[in-house]
Amino acid sequence: MTPPSRTTSEGARASLLSQGWCVCLLALVSCLLWGSAIPCIKLGYEFLAIDTSDVPSVMLFAGMRFMLAGAIALAATGIGRRRLPCVPRSSWHKVAKLALAQTIVQYVFFYIGVANAPGVRGSIINGSSTFFAILVAALVFHQERLDTRKVFGCAVGFTGVVLANLTGGDLGGAMTFTGEGFILIASVSSAVSAALIHIFAQDDDPVALSGWQFVVGGTVLTCIGLVLGGQFGQIDPRGIGMLAYLACVSGVAYSLWSLLLKHNPTSRVVIYEFSLPIFGVVLSSLLLGEANSLPWYQTALALLLVAAGIVVVNLPNQKDRLSPLAALRRRL
Repeated sequence: MTPPSRTTSEGARASLLSQGWCVCLLALVSCLLWGSAIPCIKLGYEFLAIDTSDVPSVMLFAGMRFMLAGAIALAATGIGRRRLPCVPRSSWHKVAKLALAQTIVQYVFFYIGVANAPGVRGSIINGSSTFFAILVAALVFHQERLDTRKVFGCAVGFTGVVLANLTGGDLGGAMTFTGEGFILIASVSSAVSAALIHIFAQDDDPVALSGWQFVVGGTVLTCIGLVLGGQFGQIDPRGIGMLAYLACVSGVAYSLWSLLLKHNPTSRVVIYEFSLPIFGVVLSSLLLGEANSLPWYQTALALLLVAAGIVVVNLPNQKDRLSPLAALRRRL
């Protein structure tokens, strides 16, 4: 029998994680961390002398990152709880499914796709993952209802994503299956993962699921990279530092994301992914010394469109609008 104090604590946490301001704060923190990963990955490649066209070496880098991310997430949670987060034996099939969708399939196809597609077009296609997440949750897993408001909000947010990436990059050339096609597969895999964690976290600890799926998925990617001859061109302390930072980014951001998906409808959380390209563009320009070439007015407008899309998707349905005051409280 669950102690009353524990039940009360869990109920309070669930209530907090369902508040609009808390969802907004934690989701944006997660996206900011993920956005910082984009320039840090490039710096990691540079410091460790990894050729981005060498897929096995890229897989080795990604695998070590996610394997370390899982270990960090589990260790940090274990210190706080004074016990290592565990997944029941009956739930290990959930870990395997999450590792397959979130880490293995998504990143194998994503890294290969990015190597074979123009950067701007790849970023735009990758930004469609929010659309897929909401569609998969509504049409495949029937977790929520797809309505005009959500579709319109996604359209507005995606317009911001496209605008953020139209910075003079190359959009020419024919699309290829191993380029844009692979990035599209990665986006669908990410959407399936979001729906699965929403389901699995109802009965199991989302942090434990996140940590162990990273360990499993990262181990598989590392083995693939090693077997195919992947290696680091050099060992540089700065590169190791970037690898450690990226591991922390994955562990913290995905754990927060999993907690939000446990206590909220999928569409209410994943809509914030539209902010990823914005954070990526801004942080890349700052960390990689490209601030002078960044079209700030265009980026600001893109950010406004992304914010508008988030607001539209999070507006309460007509039946929930009991009064203006109630609607205001819900949005806050």
